[in-house]
Amino acid sequence: MVRKELLTPGLKVGLLGGSFNPAHEGHLHITRMCLAALELDRVWWLVSPGNPLKPGKGMAPYEDRFASAERMARDPRIAVSGIEKELGTRYTADTLKALTARFADVNFVWLMGADNMLQFPKWRNWRGILETVPVAIYPRPGYTLKARLSPIASMLRDRTLDTTDAALLPLVTPPALAFLSGPESSRSATEIRAAGGWV
Repeated sequence: MVRKELLTPGLKVGLLGGSFNPAHEGHLHITRMCLAALELDRVWWLVSPGNPLKPGKGMAPYEDRFASAERMARDPRIAVSGIEKELGTRYTADTLKALTARFADVNFVWLMGADNMLQFPKWRNWRGILETVPVAIYPRPGYTLKARLSPIASMLRDRTLDTTDAALLPLVTPPALAFLSGPESSRSATEIRAAGGWV
């Protein structure tokens, strides 16, 4: 769960979901980029009990992944949350529905990498996600241009904010999209695991 002081009505909160297997500097880099570009008050790291689109093999226990995220979250504006485990949700659409109902006065934004945008149509009820909260797309090496040219981007062309207006995204009624610009981080959990490293 998240600390009570992070739930002030009217806050602009970015939601970064992931396995955090393990959490790494790339997560921190992305989070700080989103905090700045979207002028967010907080970012919640939603540690997934199990990503339906990722194989279970090689997945560390939830407790280890959560602890890894807590160690890496070296910014007072980041809250590591186990709310998906608490709610018993596995799918982003269900998590967002529950969060927006529970914290109706918070302005949420879903933070998604350009790489994930390309597989977004595989997500359960992806249209429901777009109708629930605005979505910010952060750059990822090799995927940023592809994401901008994707069918989802085309579908939401009239609901896409200019990069220079990204700070307005948390206050826009969904569906709404913004592509963020900034340095790309090539760091990945897969790379860290392959090297035998965990934070």
